[in-house]
Amino acid sequence: MKDFETLLNPNPLLVYLDKPSCDFTKSDIIRFIENNGIEMVNFRYVAGDGRLKTLNFVINSKKQLDGFLSSGERADGSSLFSYIEAGSSDLYVVPRFRTAFINPFSEIPTLDILCSYFNKDGLPLISSPEYVLRKAQETLIKQTGFTFETMGELEYYVISNNQELYPAIDQKGYHESVPFVKWERLRTEAMHTIAKTGGLIKYGHSEVGNFVLGNTLYEQNEIEFLPTNVEDAADQLIIAKWILKMIAYKYGATLSFAPKITVGKAGSGMHVHTRLTKNGKNMMVENNQLSNIAKRAIAGYLQLAPSLTAFGNTIPTSYFRLVPHQEAPTNICWGDRNRSVLVRVPLGWTSNTNMLSTANPNEPNDNKDHTEKQTVEFRCPDGSADIYLLMAGLTVAARHGLEMENALEYAQKNYVGVNIFKDEHKDVCQQLAQLPVSCSESADCLKNQMDIYKKYDIFPEGLLQGIIKQLKNHNDTNLREKLSANQDELLKFVNKYLHC
Repeated sequence: MKDFETLLNPNPLLVYLDKPSCDFTKSDIIRFIENNGIEMVNFRYVAGDGRLKTLNFVINSKKQLDGFLSSGERADGSSLFSYIEAGSSDLYVVPRFRTAFINPFSEIPTLDILCSYFNKDGLPLISSPEYVLRKAQETLIKQTGFTFETMGELEYYVISNNQELYPAIDQKGYHESVPFVKWERLRTEAMHTIAKTGGLIKYGHSEVGNFVLGNTLYEQNEIEFLPTNVEDAADQLIIAKWILKMIAYKYGATLSFAPKITVGKAGSGMHVHTRLTKNGKNMMVENNQLSNIAKRAIAGYLQLAPSLTAFGNTIPTSYFRLVPHQEAPTNICWGDRNRSVLVRVPLGWTSNTNMLSTANPNEPNDNKDHTEKQTVEFRCPDGSADIYLLMAGLTVAARHGLEMENALEYAQKNYVGVNIFKDEHKDVCQQLAQLPVSCSESADCLKNQMDIYKKYDIFPEGLLQGIIKQLKNHNDTNLREKLSANQDELLKFVNKYLHC
């Protein structure tokens, strides 16, 4: 008899193989392919542009299947990464079996598997973002004994022809229901599809942003994930973004993760919730209070926040979202339940009251411990993020905070208990450090803090220098100020990065 978790799991591979995906082996994959009529395999991998690439295989024999699952295949690295020269560009792409899923869109029964990059000597490509993330997690575990877990929030706009029936109120779409929102069906279909590929979905809902320009409807939605190992969390976000685009394409709608769609309307972020665990226990809470371990991690996030934007806010329009007096953060500080800060400690289940039995008098008070739900949220990243490098950077920041001698004092100094968006708290804002206001400034911050990322040989210097160069090439110093008086030019610029 299969256990309860397996019976309810929507992932066909996990149910069929009756084991968690982290335990999948090559023989498991071959057995599933043989017994489930799978005719093709796709290798999938993320290139330097952040997009998911594809290599298709038609299965013609068990020997051939075993061959490419064992040895991977060659790929042209110079076409995948700008810093790899054509003269020595061959790479291997090798499948990671734990990531396998049934392709939800192919008419031919197809299994997709995410891959890792290896160099000509068969060693991991040190500049591969996915490998940088793996090193960051392994180093954290080795140095501290803690495992880093994250969950992402994918905010996006669906852009389509306007339907005049049951119009939503401008910028009042938060948790709205059909018929006042029009794209719940896309969201729920995407959630179901993501779950079948192994994504751990927490929930989905409509978001604040909705507006009409001419005959075009812009509707904002969000899908949020559950915390899991940081490497798996990154993989899930990569696949989820692809699935959302594919379903929008099927419906004939445009879907954008861009940080800013137009001026004066809600932008889209990609908030990341984090927690440190040890032996399966959430270490962010102690005695129903935020732990010192959590506060040390927060100190690391805050100190590295200026340079973390180099991985999480990578296009000029990222900094059209990060402006004062909106819900996106600009000040480097943290607080409890406070959406005006960069690092938020969300409302947690730390009290001893039993809300369930109060809402349902027939339910007994079971005193269940809900503190495993507590996370710490990093709020500035957006859909332009290099997901693997962002998660690696946050992992480094958490470890850095644990290693900082004055971490608790630093965290206390940068704690804010008020809404810093309000004019009466201007004096508080003036005492806080600020996030960068452009890609160019973000590049300078990364250059200044580069040694922290290079520690323990996690981020290669060549990769960091390449990111700095790429950010500088946007040449966006003072761009926000230059375009603020010219709305037409600003909108043209926003459209340029619509598919960030």
